[in-house]
Amino acid sequence: MRILVVGGSGFLGRELARRARESGHAVTATFAGRAGDVPGVRWLPLDLRRSEAIAPVLGQARPDVVVNAAYRKADWAITADGAIHLAMAATRHGSRLVHVSSDAVFSGADVHYDESATPDPITPYGAAKAAAETAIRLLAPAAVIARTSLIIGDGGSVHEAFVHDLAAGRRQGVLFTDAIRCPVHVTDLARAVLELAASDRAGVCHLAGPDALSRHELGVLIADRDALDASLLTAGRSAGTASGALDVRLDGTRTQRTLRTTLRGARDFLRGER
Repeated sequence: MRILVVGGSGFLGRELARRARESGHAVTATFAGRAGDVPGVRWLPLDLRRSEAIAPVLGQARPDVVVNAAYRKADWAITADGAIHLAMAATRHGSRLVHVSSDAVFSGADVHYDESATPDPITPYGAAKAAAETAIRLLAPAAVIARTSLIIGDGGSVHEAFVHDLAAGRRQGVLFTDAIRCPVHVTDLARAVLELAASDRAGVCHLAGPDALSRHELGVLIADRDALDASLLTAGRSAGTASGALDVRLDGTRTQRTLRTTLRGARDFLRGER
């Protein structure tokens, strides 16, 4: 396939580009600030805030599949409007679309959320992601909307970096014991997204790990894996001190049954071999 990864210089985007290239696909990836460093990938600049820039990129890449892994939490113009304009352009081009979304579309009021759950965001970022989802389902009904949770890697994610900074005393902060998510490994996630890209699946899919962990539990697992002093990770409660949902658990059972890729739980991939 010819695959265009939008947001290819991000954490997930780089892994998508790398895995797609290793699988023999022709890969073009976009960047907003600086091109990525994945060998064999063609890099093109793209600012999703400039809707008129999208069609020329699609014209150069001629993708069979567009994977949108771009977002910026504080920027509605990228996360919502940009995603919508990209979906419209991909549809006009005749490209299949896989849009990466987030568990931030949920408030946590119901705790457990399967693919049929209705978004009820309580943060601006969640609202932007929910708005993009709604528009994409109308404009590109054959697209896949792949919701995911905290993305962890082998040291490269923002969550892992935060734990390292806390343990080293470079930053002050608290890891909440009541903020619960279902982390997924970036490699598993990239493989699952690419599997969906090559399928005829449409609609919402949940791509999260089976383990529901608090931020503090996750931090301790990262510290144990990386030989850090977990006692330096301060535990605290989020309720009343931070905005956003507390307990959001994506149930991906239905999606997992259709995938060859296994989405491992954090207890598995953080205690396994690196």
